[in-house]
Amino acid sequence: MRPVGAVLFGLLADRYGRRPVLLVGLLLFLTGSAVSALAPSLAGLLVGRILQSIGAGCGITLARAIARDVYGDEGLVKSIAYLTMFYALGALVAPGFAGFLIDQAGWRSVFYFVTAIGFLIALVAYLVVPETGKHAAPIGDVSGLSGFFALLRYPRFCALVVHTGCATGTFMIVASASSSLMREALHRSATEFGLYFAMIPLGFVAGTVIASRIGNRASVERMILIGGCISLTAVSAQSGLLLSGYFSPLVLFLPAMFNTVAQGISLPFAQSGAMATIPRLAGTAAGIGVFAQNFLGAGFAQIYGLLGDGSPRPMMVMTAVTAGMGMLSAIVPSLLSRPHGERPTS
Repeated sequence: MRPVGAVLFGLLADRYGRRPVLLVGLLLFLTGSAVSALAPSLAGLLVGRILQSIGAGCGITLARAIARDVYGDEGLVKSIAYLTMFYALGALVAPGFAGFLIDQAGWRSVFYFVTAIGFLIALVAYLVVPETGKHAAPIGDVSGLSGFFALLRYPRFCALVVHTGCATGTFMIVASASSSLMREALHRSATEFGLYFAMIPLGFVAGTVIASRIGNRASVERMILIGGCISLTAVSAQSGLLLSGYFSPLVLFLPAMFNTVAQGISLPFAQSGAMATIPRLAGTAAGIGVFAQNFLGAGFAQIYGLLGDGSPRPMMVMTAVTAGMGMLSAIVPSLLSRPHGERPTS
């Protein structure tokens, strides 16, 4: 539900402004968290989680839109790189911390904690975050669903958001495969898996640091091509080693680390390029980008789950597909070379 919420909040933010839509999303997230914490039954927990998931879609979507409003196209790559870095660090810390809370105080403690944090975030947003959307589309202009379809008419925009989904899909496939392969094929402990797995988010952080340092000194087209090349090379090297009979934790995780380096490099540029397509629809573009990234990534991971048989072969096939599609979608913007029909309009 979060990808759907991301698109919805992006559409609404371009029509009604960033601040009110952000506050509504945070209130929805807060309500869902509280309902989940107090749920008397599984049905109540399901309702709470749906509300929480939809509300959570406002965060990353409006953070990107607000960053573009504040920093403009010139500073957007750097700001998205930092946002993505902290998003990854949160995902790295959250499972362990949630497990600690469950062990100490039961599963409801996680939702009580999230409710408290959600309240603090909503309060700070209400007191501190101003309205930044100075160019919201007026009634009757290109906005809402018409803005959604207007963006999809740009091949360059479509290629950029598909690239983010393919890059995320490669990551999610490797993350899913590495767990079962370490346990079932290599017979390694959960502790050893955790130590090796840390290479994956560290690679992503390294990639976002590189992207933030480069900023707008390099073009979107060049940087997503670099990211696509690194990812395809890492996948090819891993498949070559596995086909040659080399199967070890490093063969699993070292290429995976380079994949996330590539993801950390290309994603901020792809996302900023997508949001610059039609500047007054930056919120809608951010929502579509979040949807594509999560929906395609989860879809590819689901397909891998259906193909998984305990051997590395399904991982090799699926990462070849996602890395290959990611490379093709990275080539499209360079081929278009920003002709007049693809130039962003304000």
